[in-house]
Amino acid sequence: MTHEGRQLRTFILAGGCFWCLDAIYQRTRGVHAVISGYLGGHTSAPNYEQVCSGMSGHAEAVAVIFDEAVVPAEIILDMFFTLHDPTTLNRQGHDVGTQYRSAMFPLDETQRQEFQQAIDKFAKLYPDPIVTTFEEPGDFWLAEDVHQDYYSNYAATGYCRVIIDPKLAKVKKYYGSWLKSS
Repeated sequence: MTHEGRQLRTFILAGGCFWCLDAIYQRTRGVHAVISGYLGGHTSAPNYEQVCSGMSGHAEAVAVIFDEAVVPAEIILDMFFTLHDPTTLNRQGHDVGTQYRSAMFPLDETQRQEFQQAIDKFAKLYPDPIVTTFEEPGDFWLAEDVHQDYYSNYAATGYCRVIIDPKLAKVKKYYGSWLKSS
């Protein structure tokens, strides 16, 4: 994909609630867009309630569209493995269910290799085994408008203050130079 003469790349990632991933990547330099959606399930055109029920089989995921000339793919993946716990199966904190699984959806063999390198790198840093799966991308179903850039619109809510703010602080601690100035 090109945008204004730039070569953009897209990673599709699932690591718990998509609001958390969206909040981090929306604030990352070189990220052109973050799109929240549902992926990896068996229901056609699922909605939030269907996905949250766990019955659709979908994961909450984000498509991160970024300019690698500004932010390296490795940083996008390092942030992913820093902001969620890739060692917990089908859960992130109090969010429990297959919709909160840790998964990567490689779009080609190059991405599959990059994703595997990131898993191998972080496997050395976590005391427990990484359970992040590779899944076929399939159809990416756009999440409802309320879920797009959720944190920017609802930062004062309890979920954002209690769950997302600490994740932002953690990413800022390790990757602050990659974040946009506020």
